[in-house]
Amino acid sequence: MEFKILDKKGNLSTKTISASDNAFGKDFNESLIHQLVSSYMANGRSGTRSQKTRAEVKHSTRKPYAQKGTGRARAGMTSSPIWRGGGRAFPNRPDENFTQKLNKKAYRAGMRSILSELVRQDRLSVIEEFKIDLPKTKQFLKKIKALGIKDNVLILVEAFDENLYLSSRNIPHVLVVEAKHADPVSLVHFQKIIATTGAVKQLEEMFA
Repeated sequence: MEFKILDKKGNLSTKTISASDNAFGKDFNESLIHQLVSSYMANGRSGTRSQKTRAEVKHSTRKPYAQKGTGRARAGMTSSPIWRGGGRAFPNRPDENFTQKLNKKAYRAGMRSILSELVRQDRLSVIEEFKIDLPKTKQFLKKIKALGIKDNVLILVEAFDENLYLSSRNIPHVLVVEAKHADPVSLVHFQKIIATTGAVKQLEEMFA
């Protein structure tokens, strides 16, 4: 497979870069991608929810009413889970584990499917390099505007560039990451992905 490289004005140039079909030419596997994205999001969850059991809620141990003669169901304490204000039967805890295991082979196959679908939908473009001389947001906006990009773009680079990071971090719907740290959620979420030639080679080494 060959990618045509964009020039500085966002037009297709005569330069091309070859990439492995094993990484960018796989079939679309919707169920595997769903499993991959779901497991990634679940593994990023933190246990921040906490609810009280019937032993932890503030209540009186006094029997709310007589056992017999009232016509109502028997009740021993107001802390019962069926009472309003009572404790939960199966409460959420801060140490709750949301992680989902996904085999490395399935992860790699899912990433190949995502990358291949991006190529088919023409959402993945390749540029020779993406650099900023100074950490200025205006320079970054000027550069992506020249490429014909308005917003909602994921930029994959081969190595961390501090100027590029600092100039893009305040722009909403724009994310700059190293190719080796590209995650399935970002690849699916962003409408446009710009990858440098070095980033394409990194992705090919990881998933080919």
